[in-house]
Amino acid sequence: MKIKVKISNLGKVLPSFHINRILGLFSHDVGIDLGTANTLVWVKGKGIVIREPSHVARHKKTKEILAIGASAKRMLGRAPAMIETVRPLRDGVIADFDATAAMLSYYIKRVHESGGVIPKIPRPRVVIGIPSGVTEVERRAVADAAVISGSREAHLIEEPMAAAIGANLPIESPEGVFIVDIGGGTSEMAVISMGGVVVGRSIRIAGDEMTEAIISYVRLKYSLLLGEATAEEVKIAIGNCLPQKEEKFFVVRGRDLETGLPKSIKLTGSEVREALAPTVQEIVGNIVDTLEETPPELLADIMGKGIVMAGGGALLSGIDKVIAEATKMPVYVADDPLSCVVRGCGAVLEDMSLLTRIKQIKF
Repeated sequence: MKIKVKISNLGKVLPSFHINRILGLFSHDVGIDLGTANTLVWVKGKGIVIREPSHVARHKKTKEILAIGASAKRMLGRAPAMIETVRPLRDGVIADFDATAAMLSYYIKRVHESGGVIPKIPRPRVVIGIPSGVTEVERRAVADAAVISGSREAHLIEEPMAAAIGANLPIESPEGVFIVDIGGGTSEMAVISMGGVVVGRSIRIAGDEMTEAIISYVRLKYSLLLGEATAEEVKIAIGNCLPQKEEKFFVVRGRDLETGLPKSIKLTGSEVREALAPTVQEIVGNIVDTLEETPPELLADIMGKGIVMAGGGALLSGIDKVIAEATKMPVYVADDPLSCVVRGCGAVLEDMSLLTRIKQIKF
């Protein structure tokens, strides 16, 4: 005699623990670094499978999603009037809920695409890294977006903690570690000891502000209007914090604000350094302030181990030396700093008991 039980009635027949185990057989658990600039997805047992810009292109009137990720970013500043290209997150928090939910849903479905006859059911357990300074409402928005996108369980962990785990730092040791994560929307700095953040700061000054600083500098000095994508290319190509032995240059093209016609100029590394200096100094100042608030015992540990940097901002040439000079401490850049947060989320998925040993929020 066969007994049929509908999925919707499973809760009446089996306890939630068994339901989670059954659904786990049909889905891939994923870790997500939901970044302002880029979204990375880590799949349990596979590693990082998606690295895409956090951009969504949609029709203005119908709100139909036309492109997500790299294809949407290529439309930035080039699309016709009826198509808008949005960044679902600003300063590390959700600015457009519908676009965020659509982006998460798209990536979760991509992870679960199968070439077999029976596709996997996208009902994964999800661990998402979020900035440490967000409000309870902003946390709830991320969790709601994850649930709407198809996850059965959403765990949120703070980005500095995830970055420290991803950088293989001994977070559960009583000896303190200092992690600095400079992303696209926020810069996180935290002293971690015994699985928790002892002292931490989250400031909404990071890679986006550096890009805007380049746009403002070129507009004021050359009366030339640059696009966001062009300014970001300049930052990546010749962005620096210290004088170089051989100064690099980058040819940019934009609109002359005086004539309204196209114009190209050659930007040098020293000019970009001048443009970025105020933003970099503000980040460095907050790192110093965080150290001043650190208990003396932990400060002694940090002096011996040094400061570890993660995030895309860690790749800015010379920023580690500027921080080392300001703090009088050694500074190290983590291996593959761009993926530290998502690797930390992945490590938590591999060892779910770790979630009970660090500060975390479950929805």
